[in-house]
Amino acid sequence: MTATGAPGRLRRALGRLRWYVRELSGESVYDKYVAHARSHDPDAEVLTRREFERRRTDAREADPRDGFRCC
Repeated sequence: MTATGAPGRLRRALGRLRWYVRELSGESVYDKYVAHARSHDPDAEVLTRREFERRRTDAREADPRDGFRCC
């Protein structure tokens, strides 16, 4: 193992860990929404993160089949 290779491997490992945590927690859903909306219509108004999360939560609460949990 070389001294210059270890920091690069650590950086890649931390990047993968960050990606995994964001996917698992659902944090990346908003980023995917923005990318999708902009790719289909660059001039369309995109919801703010707060608006997006509010609508997402409302949709989950409205559909009991979706398995919404309060806790």
